[in-house]
Amino acid sequence: MLERLLELGDSIVARAKAGEQLEAIAVNERDTEVRAYDGDIESFTSATSQGIGIRVIKDQRQGFAWAGTLDPDVIDATLSEARDNATFGTVDPDLGLAEPDNVPFADLDLYDDAVANFETEAKIALALDLERMAGEGDSRIMIVESAEFADSVGEAAVVTTNGIRVGGRECGAYVSASVIAGDDDETQVGFGYSVGRDPSKLDLDKAASMAVERSTRLLGASKPETGRITVVLDPMVTAQFIAIIASTLSGEAVLKGRSMFADRVGEQVAAAGITLIDDPTDARAFTAGKTDGEGLATRRNVLIGDGTLKMFSHNSYTGRRLGQASTGNAVRGFSSTPGVGSIALSLVPGNRDQADIISSIDDGVLIQGVSGLHSGVNPVSGDFSTGADGLRISKGELGEPLREFTIGSTLQRMLLDAVEVGSDLEWLPSSAAGVSLVVNDVTVSGA
Repeated sequence: MLERLLELGDSIVARAKAGEQLEAIAVNERDTEVRAYDGDIESFTSATSQGIGIRVIKDQRQGFAWAGTLDPDVIDATLSEARDNATFGTVDPDLGLAEPDNVPFADLDLYDDAVANFETEAKIALALDLERMAGEGDSRIMIVESAEFADSVGEAAVVTTNGIRVGGRECGAYVSASVIAGDDDETQVGFGYSVGRDPSKLDLDKAASMAVERSTRLLGASKPETGRITVVLDPMVTAQFIAIIASTLSGEAVLKGRSMFADRVGEQVAAAGITLIDDPTDARAFTAGKTDGEGLATRRNVLIGDGTLKMFSHNSYTGRRLGQASTGNAVRGFSSTPGVGSIALSLVPGNRDQADIISSIDDGVLIQGVSGLHSGVNPVSGDFSTGADGLRISKGELGEPLREFTIGSTLQRMLLDAVEVGSDLEWLPSSAAGVSLVVNDVTVSGA
């Protein structure tokens, strides 16, 4: 199929007219999702999707069209539509397809036959087993809201008149569980997961026990007193936090006036020891890949290095507009033109795990979960306020559970007040990995 997608791209690009830049992205994907509930299969979906996206740039105008099929007649119509759309496009001298930049492609093996050969019955069994294990994990578990298995296998090819011709295939799988613990007077929700490329190696025990622990340990929670205190962000919370930071470190955010870090490259924006990277070439990342959405090689980009802002991420357009080069951060599907985004974010881990970190904190809060994080952050001013729950840290030990409080600061202040990164790097089913992060002087608003 991958070779067929490349040949399809070749055939489209070969039809470019004089003065046209032409790009074709062709995709073939198969996704499966199994959800168990109450000892039975609540839903099972397995779907194969194919599609083509065609971009035409001519006379400094851009046209784009896409179709959810690889049918030759539909592709002909899609190419005609893209050309027609270009005639109505806005003139922009910075428009242009990506140019090959000679960055070598990482040698990544992101495909495992185990996913393609994993039987349907085995997928169903994983979801059912996970639900059973989560439900039996503690007598206080009232209900397993969901127990899910999901996998994905995909091939994609990008071919352009600028000489880009690249394709790849990759796969991934995960299990996740969400449970409710408590009684009629109080309930708490917990979530757990396991990710990998070989479904047979997914850790059901980890996913189930994580969900059970994260729900039961919050039972009996109360509001903390308001004050300024040291917080330890749990890995899942840190992953959300760095994703927000990275969203302001893109050329697209700068062009839209939505980056509080514009014009600050070379300045200290975080505490020494804070290094934020986007590295799709790390095969451990769930979203690893050897190419970006424009067919350029992905690469390890250091956004913040030892506290200093090093760079912004770019696709070819934002780089051209801002006098930079693409950083291999074009993101897209076949039904969209390239945007800019981080692909596989993480903080460079430190030397101590979460338990060791907590043992050295006299008074603080472990932030286990947050709510409304994206709506509670202003990416322009950096103002930060979000609901949270977690556990008190007292004299180096976890104490009583806490809930219904908010944590507030600014993104800028939190980066500068970060004092330690944990060693407990966790690969999540998302574009950001998690790790424990200690931040001083955060406002906790409770009772």
